Amino acid sequence: MRAKMFVVALAVVSTACGVSQQQEIEIGQSNVQQINQQLPIVNDPEANRYINVLGDSIARLTSRADLPWTFYIVNSPEINAFAVPGGYIYVNRGLIEHTQKMDQLAGVLGHEIGHVVMRHSVKQMGQMNAANIGVGVACVLTSVCNSGVGQTAINVAGTAVFAKFSRDDEKEADDVGIENVVRAHISPQGIPEMFQILLDTRTSNPGLVDNWFASHPTEESRIADTQARINAISPAVLRTLTIDSQAFQNFKARVRSLPQPR
Repeated sequence: MRAKMFVVALAVVSTACGVSQQQEIEIGQSNVQQINQQLPIVNDPEANRYINVLGDSIARLTSRADLPWTFYIVNSPEINAFAVPGGYIYVNRGLIEHTQKMDQLAGVLGHEIGHVVMRHSVKQMGQMNAANIGVGVACVLTSVCNSGVGQTAINVAGTAVFAKFSRDDEKEADDVGIENVVRAHISPQGIPEMFQILLDTRTSNPGLVDNWFASHPTEESRIADTQARINAISPAVLRTLTIDSQAFQNFKARVRSLPQPR
């Protein structure tokens, strides 16, 4: 019964192209209501204001600026992030605490925004059948589901819907993420740097990134691919882009000061 509390029911759709933007938003809103009951969402106004300002500065310049973009911080030490259809992005505090500069967090947001912009989650939903449309979102983002039933929710559903995208979708989100942050006048260098942080953490403290690697295929090749794309950008342009800010460092300190998850 407890495990069932962590399962989010998604609407069943036949094809991605058959889902209108309004339907996508309604699906996202329905899921957000359930997700926010299941996950320990940070309610600190100062922290939430910063991540929404940063996220919106990126999302509002995309082709889907009219979505109701909303960014949430999950009070979990694990390193992970997650995009819900309709423009809802979740980032674990563990990811924020492991970033060193603003452009690294912005790169993660740009990547997750890219999944929504390209409608990857809607496409995944369209490819699923009714038996596999549920996903344990809490299990995907955290270690809250440790039972056998909870693990089944991850393996059967979480790896098949928007908790895990194909390698092609991940690469496209990387490419779009680079475009997203550059458009917002933020350095894209934080994207390959964040990948390196994840790989380093997998060696030093694998428990913090197990769920990330289960839902985001990340290898050294992604570092090389994103770096090659960045190298193609004019150095004169790159020099004008923001890497870090005092506001970000204040935000990170604020997140670190919040009560730890129980």
